[in-house]
Amino acid sequence: MPVTKRISFLILLAATATGCARDGDFDQTGGILTTRSACPAVAIPAHTGDITVFNPPSSRDARAIDVVANVTNLRSVCNDAPGNEIVVKATFDVQARRSVAEGAREVTLPYFATVVQGGRAVVSKRISNVTLRFEPGQLRATASGEGTAVVNRSAVTLPPEILQRITRKRRPGDADAAIDPLADPEIRAAVTRASFELLIGFQLSQDQLQYNATR
Repeated sequence: MPVTKRISFLILLAATATGCARDGDFDQTGGILTTRSACPAVAIPAHTGDITVFNPPSSRDARAIDVVANVTNLRSVCNDAPGNEIVVKATFDVQARRSVAEGAREVTLPYFATVVQGGRAVVSKRISNVTLRFEPGQLRATASGEGTAVVNRSAVTLPPEILQRITRKRRPGDADAAIDPLADPEIRAAVTRASFELLIGFQLSQDQLQYNATR
């Protein structure tokens, strides 16, 4: 006799969950717990996590590569204390290698910290610089950077009617017992609007971006 497995979704608007429950665990009704954090996710967009500097700049010959750098060790801390704003601070390292070790040298590279809503709409963007200092005779250098996202708590809070539809307990035999609530376009759109990201990457020129995407 076939058995339909009921899945109930529990969306938590804070980063904490009840007790020691974790994503993928079953709740007391047999449903699967899924945690939704109010804190913006932190990520590096595709093709922006590294940069190649050529000398001369117009060349794309491997022999003209001057400096190569990449963003690594991206980490974040979220301040979700009660209040109107949620603040996420991201920190990261930039590791670089130059082709010629002669003499001391400083290389300054631009990077962006962009807050995006719903995967598309840019809420804010800040461009900063990170400076790498190569010691005489050294091919490698490391520096650190940071970025911050500030979002209004009301913007990441799902409307009560949407939350009710997501967390409603479903019984075996219900028509939607095994259907992901996010399959509903209205619910999916509401969750998308309430989702924010802090994106970190190098501020590349169009030529640099194309180089990263096609090499």
